[in-house]
Amino acid sequence: MFKKNLNRISRMLLWFCLIILLLVFLLVALPRLVTLWSTRSRVYTVESVPVRRVAIVFGAGLWRDGSPTPVLRDRVATATQLYFAGKVEKLLMSGDNSDLYYNEPGAMRGYALDLGVPDEAIVLDYAGRRTYDTCFRARAIFGLQDAILVTQAFHLPRALYVCNALGLSSVGVPADLRIYLNRSLLYWNLREVPATLVALWEVHVSRPEPILGKPEPIFPLEAQ
Repeated sequence: MFKKNLNRISRMLLWFCLIILLLVFLLVALPRLVTLWSTRSRVYTVESVPVRRVAIVFGAGLWRDGSPTPVLRDRVATATQLYFAGKVEKLLMSGDNSDLYYNEPGAMRGYALDLGVPDEAIVLDYAGRRTYDTCFRARAIFGLQDAILVTQAFHLPRALYVCNALGLSSVGVPADLRIYLNRSLLYWNLREVPATLVALWEVHVSRPEPILGKPEPIFPLEAQ
């Protein structure tokens, strides 16, 4: 009898643990699924995306010499394609410049100039340290009401969800211009799971205020 009861308790504990693991998985993974599903109709190609006045390019890291990583190069190159296709008038390069020796927007600008984009078409946001910050500042500082978001497919759902939730009407174009390593793709997609959970908390609950400052509208007359 004792052995029978012990086996029953063991099975109950096993089921309890499985249910807890399932609930934890759903809690963590559900936000990612929500963003993927809710933004799928907002993703376009360079050729099919609706015209907007500004494309927002998200930072993606630099090499030790200060040059853009391949992921960041693809984002800038895709934004350049949008510019020369007449889809946008301006490119808002948003990245981290919290350190004197780390200047993402400057590196993005330099690469865009190398690709032929005129300097007057480039606007730099030096305080876009995170996706949330970039979306918030695009509206609060640069006066944007809508935009095309440029980033890789793994990041695009979160970026679209955050920007739209913050009142910046956005569509997106994936910047996957090369074949990335499988291990890199796995890491990036796994990282998006907790990052998306945090993003939903921020836009719907905590609403943190990023670094702001004096407004710098890209189109001043329209911001008045």
